[in-house]
Amino acid sequence: MEEIKSKEEPQARSLNFIEEIIEEDLKHGKNGSRIHTRFPPEPNGYLHIGHAKSICLNFGLAKKYQGKTNLRFDDTNPVKEEVEYVDSIKEDVRWLGFDWEDREFYASDYFEQLYEFALILIRKGKAYVCDQTAEEMSESRGTPTRPGKDSPYRNRAIDENLELFSKMRAGEFADGAKVLRARIDMASPIMHMRDPVIYRILHTSHHRTRDSWCIYPMYDFAHGQSDSIENITHSICTLEFEVHRPLYDWLIHEIGIYAPRQIEFARLNLSYTVMSKRKLLELVQEKLVRGWDDPRLPTICGLRRRGYTPEAIRNFADIIGVAKRDSVIDISLLEFCIREDLNKKALRVMGVLNPLKIVLDNYPDDLVEEMEAANNPEDPSAGSRKVLFSKELYIEQEDFMEDPPAKFFRLAPGREVRLRSAYIVKCESFTKDPVSGKILEVHCSYDPGSKSGMPESNRKVKGTLHWVSVKHAIKAEIRLYDRLFRVENPDNAEEGKTYKDFLNTDSLEIKTGYIEPSVQSATPGQKFQFERLGYYCVDYDSNPETLVFNCIVPLRDSWAKKEKAK
Repeated sequence: MEEIKSKEEPQARSLNFIEEIIEEDLKHGKNGSRIHTRFPPEPNGYLHIGHAKSICLNFGLAKKYQGKTNLRFDDTNPVKEEVEYVDSIKEDVRWLGFDWEDREFYASDYFEQLYEFALILIRKGKAYVCDQTAEEMSESRGTPTRPGKDSPYRNRAIDENLELFSKMRAGEFADGAKVLRARIDMASPIMHMRDPVIYRILHTSHHRTRDSWCIYPMYDFAHGQSDSIENITHSICTLEFEVHRPLYDWLIHEIGIYAPRQIEFARLNLSYTVMSKRKLLELVQEKLVRGWDDPRLPTICGLRRRGYTPEAIRNFADIIGVAKRDSVIDISLLEFCIREDLNKKALRVMGVLNPLKIVLDNYPDDLVEEMEAANNPEDPSAGSRKVLFSKELYIEQEDFMEDPPAKFFRLAPGREVRLRSAYIVKCESFTKDPVSGKILEVHCSYDPGSKSGMPESNRKVKGTLHWVSVKHAIKAEIRLYDRLFRVENPDNAEEGKTYKDFLNTDSLEIKTGYIEPSVQSATPGQKFQFERLGYYCVDYDSNPETLVFNCIVPLRDSWAKKEKAK
């Protein structure tokens, strides 16, 4: 636990395996000693925390080694891609603190060049037009232990393939009627090398090229060649692309173009959520969440709306590091990172979520005092604020017990507590509902000589409670979030169940809270620590009539406790 705590001086860390590769390449002057990475999202959904790790890695490496990073959209499937996703991706990358400058590219920028690459393969006898259906190709592909069978169209003449491919481009065939396949080895032990499809017909308008094309390269064909066109030095991918690398290498070799170095690292898997864009899209489309920016989702826009900061996410990416083996990261580590960041930044305010009225019987009826309270004890430059204090106050219901256990240091009959930045009060009596037994109101006396900050207020008590003045409190909608799923790994579904069967139906609770009036002018995105409760962010749904707060994370640090217990 000690090694991840914040320090005044950054601690040196060992190189990760990608940095070791880069430094070895630099040492030998490879690629002219230049470093050029890229972040290549597909614009078919919103980015999530796993993409944030890749963004931090690619842009961070380029920054460390005085290199460059391209933002390239691999937009090769117009059926699933939208301008909305392109715009959201750019917003997310900028919000995380990275700048691709003038290097914004699209695979669609290279459609003509990719088409020419395909012609090179056909002319070399390394690609052919195939009329098999998707089902026939799947059946003839074989299994990892059984070789595939050659397509009956595999030995078409080169001139016939060139003519058919030209007609495919001209729109003379229907979707699915023909594909272009690489001619490699149907008996290869690597399934991706068994004559993979590299072009298919899609009579669908593209968000950038409109109706200029009706054939589109497959991702595997466009990806490596786009890296080559852009002179990328280190093509950094997640581990699932490791099995694709032989195909990337084969294509680049047969086409005869510059070969970037592909390096694979473990993707980020986070507990109690799903990281598949397909599954996230299902949750959104089926209205199981409130949209892509639902604060319960691991999407970057969801984390941003909840109140996470780019600094916390970058720190999280740095802590988890870069590995060669997949693992599941405890989501409480991400929560640790936002606590660490907001503890230094967030202004403190007092808010009560489960109100219980206390009445100070010996306090003057019409007196209102201004109590001095620190805005952030971690940052003296944050100054202080005035908090209004009066005869009737709200405290949390959990802070009073009629018959408390021995180590309960909050309010109870005959016991004293200090009200934060105010007075020491003593419970004299209380009333409760005779039917339900619920405590309705607590009557206290206050000690006028115990005012916080005054020389005569040296008397000590064990408990300190937060509070708000009843007559001055701002009513607010408070959204409390729990894990989106009930189990740690919802992807590992039980037989007969899907990840959706593990959704936590209690993952959102909406309360009416009462907050001190200093928050009246708070704006969406502004973050606070509600003292003794947690960190909260003003939601976009706020309006002049109703403030809405999202709970970012409670103060209780479950991850730190787990580490301490090890």
